[in-house]
Amino acid sequence: MTKSSHPQAVRPAYDLLYLSPHLDDAALSCGGQIVQHTQAGRRVMIVTVTAGEPALDATGHISDYARSLHDRWDLLADAVAGRRAEDVAACAILGADFLHLDLADCIYRMHPETGQPFYVSDADLFGPVHAAEEGVVAWLAGQFEALPRAEQIVVPLGVGNHVDHQLTRQAAERVWGVAGLIYYEDYPYAQKSGAVETIVGGQSGRWRSQAIPLSPAALAAKIQSILAFRSQISTFWTDEADLRAQVAGFAAQGGGEKNWTCLA
Repeated sequence: MTKSSHPQAVRPAYDLLYLSPHLDDAALSCGGQIVQHTQAGRRVMIVTVTAGEPALDATGHISDYARSLHDRWDLLADAVAGRRAEDVAACAILGADFLHLDLADCIYRMHPETGQPFYVSDADLFGPVHAAEEGVVAWLAGQFEALPRAEQIVVPLGVGNHVDHQLTRQAAERVWGVAGLIYYEDYPYAQKSGAVETIVGGQSGRWRSQAIPLSPAALAAKIQSILAFRSQISTFWTDEADLRAQVAGFAAQGGGEKNWTCLA
């Protein structure tokens, strides 16, 4: 993590903190606005929540499901270290500082008593948080309370219902309250028709959206930051050209990126 040169006693350490559930979410969802902030001289830190080492089963291995994802990512030797290195490169492109918390990605987490993995399929990732993980929100809230002070906290809206996005949002709301946060649309899940409305539609009177236009340079930097996550291209796109087309197309469709605020 690079250090701020501004004393905290004089002003908050950062203008904005972006909470990223995984080692790519901030770039995917907010890369354009982040680079526009940093190019304007604002101090930004991206805090990745699930950047910790994997939990291992009784035989010293990760789950079969997690191993299948490693195969697809082509990061077999040390996938987490590889993904953290990708994030460092992406943050450098965006001009943001970074902080990696110690919680493992949900694909690695296991029951402390049985040693069984909590999430063993794609469907599990986008379902309810496992009952045995009820203490994770409190742990994360403690981590968030220890973060450097910032003028604004930007967190995932939870579009797509990924369990790690759910946990990140819940812990942030416990610390700062709903009205104290800015929410970003989780990309690429926000591409799906009706996905954002599923989150805000039933409370449409409470939510306000703000489109953030992206300059051509900001959009280009966002795409480059996403490309830094080479291991993840196969997760969402057929190839680099498909990535460029989809990211640019979604930005054009929505007027850039979109953030939300909620009236408590």
